Amino acid sequence: MPVIYNKDIDDHTILAVWKIQEREEDLISGLQLKAHELDFLATLNNGKRLLHWLSTRLLLRKMLNTADYIDCRIDSHGKPYLVNSASTISLSHSFDYAAVMIGKEKGVGIDIERIEQKIHRIKHKFLSPPELLHVKDDTDALYVCWCIKEAIYKWYGKKGLEFKRDIHIQPFELKEEGALTAIVDLPEGTRTLTANYFKTADNYMLGYVVA
Repeated sequence: MPVIYNKDIDDHTILAVWKIQEREEDLISGLQLKAHELDFLATLNNGKRLLHWLSTRLLLRKMLNTADYIDCRIDSHGKPYLVNSASTISLSHSFDYAAVMIGKEKGVGIDIERIEQKIHRIKHKFLSPPELLHVKDDTDALYVCWCIKEAIYKWYGKKGLEFKRDIHIQPFELKEEGALTAIVDLPEGTRTLTANYFKTADNYMLGYVVA
């Protein structure tokens, strides 16, 4: 399980990304799966969706550094959480990669995506006119915005937040690794967040937020 990125964001938050090279049976052998999880796996077709589910759970186990059973559930909004734990988690995957973020004191959100030209076809669906004017047609900048908006959506963890209407990326200087400001209109009020991103050597973009 080659970890390509392992970072302590702060004293209470960690992030890891790894490349999925194992077979299904190899991943299952590293987990303690109970009946409800095995039943869920039986509903998945063999392929990337199954490997993604298994790989994020195995990476979560390794990051928590425990041999005990990890009870990871999904709440009514679709947000993953750990039963009987105050830590917050966020999971993401794209093609050959899985990413996990764990926070002990703050909420977290993470998203990883393989960079492809097809994002140009949907840019008007998730970016406002001022955001489009800033990023223009830069593919990497589009993925920075998408990944960070997705990470913020996961951080908030409730339904109803819309990328174009509610999450506003402020102008930023595009780098291989950087940070930017996002203003988020939540039902509870407006929040100003600092989000981070980086591009991998093999053309993936990752965005994350801690707040």
